[in-house]
Amino acid sequence: MLIRIGSLRHGGAEKVLVTFLKNIPADKYEVDLLINLYSGIYISEIPDWVNVYYLLKGEMITTNRPQDIPVKACRVLYQKMFLWFPSLLYRLVLKNKKYDIELAAIHGMYREILSSPYKDSKKIIWVQNDVFNVKEYTREVIREFFKFDKILVISNKLQEEMQKLAVNEKERRSVIKIFNPIDKTDTLRKADAVIDDYPFTDKLPTFISVGTVYPQKGYDRLLNVHKRLLDEGLRHQLIIIGDGYDLDNIQLQLKKLGVEETAKMLGFRSNPYPYVKKADFYVMSSRHEGFPTIIAETLILGKPVTATDISGIRDLLQDGKLGIVTSNSEDGIYDGMKKFLTDKTLPEYYGRQIQNTEMPFVLEKSVQTLQAIIDEA
Repeated sequence: MLIRIGSLRHGGAEKVLVTFLKNIPADKYEVDLLINLYSGIYISEIPDWVNVYYLLKGEMITTNRPQDIPVKACRVLYQKMFLWFPSLLYRLVLKNKKYDIELAAIHGMYREILSSPYKDSKKIIWVQNDVFNVKEYTREVIREFFKFDKILVISNKLQEEMQKLAVNEKERRSVIKIFNPIDKTDTLRKADAVIDDYPFTDKLPTFISVGTVYPQKGYDRLLNVHKRLLDEGLRHQLIIIGDGYDLDNIQLQLKKLGVEETAKMLGFRSNPYPYVKKADFYVMSSRHEGFPTIIAETLILGKPVTATDISGIRDLLQDGKLGIVTSNSEDGIYDGMKKFLTDKTLPEYYGRQIQNTEMPFVLEKSVQTLQAIIDEA
């Protein structure tokens, strides 16, 4: 089996892939993992029985500084060359190996898998984001996914939207919902790590949010809501963990709002779970997601959640049983955070619900389901 992904830097899809590889039997599959850019925190977690190949090595460039542009351009052209001439990739990099199954571990790799010279291999795509809310994924582009034998999606909403594009029953059946595997034991273990840079010492209610700092995460509206609540006299604190190309803009907005004392951006943390565990509430302000893995991990830690109504949230929070689902707007974020700040019974209520509910993203179940899909392919 050949699996392709862009990199293994911090991200939900990257973590899910490594979790899957760590939990399938080493004696059942021969797996080649081809990474476009050999970088990221999850590189070290790849099982040693997986054969790793890569096109480029080095750190990902997330800025557009003049000195970075030539390097980025060369990287893009080098990768495009293998897309235009896939036979070169399979001959020079993959050493003419033949594959029964080729898997795009993230939907952005769909062209790479479809360009494979092995037309008889079974092809699977794993759609890890709400592509229906991403501009470059037009109806025509998403229709390309139906050239795959199986389309894996990670929420009911994505499955419904994808099946609407199907033109026959065979295509409808090719769309399969699968919950991303979450390693509960590993999450709980990491959450117990000792940290010495938690930014707040007083006991004000504290919200936390974790994610790459892109516009889709909605941190601009989260900061606006933070300021709005403070202006109403609802004292609280906010922590944002993550980095990304929008980091400078969000930090500038934080300063303009004058909330440097109550809102802290900590940048990237390889282990965010101790911070989540120490905070009081988790807030998701995203404009769109696929399957927000961090929400599943937050539920494992038993923390109350308020989240915008994006793909995967209703599945994870079970239509509001396990947390607050708000409208996907600045007002929605405001309503969710305000409820936690004004109704002191809510945290205990949701804590009980989380504790007494069997989670659908159990590692063993998800891995077994994915193995079955691969075996049937």
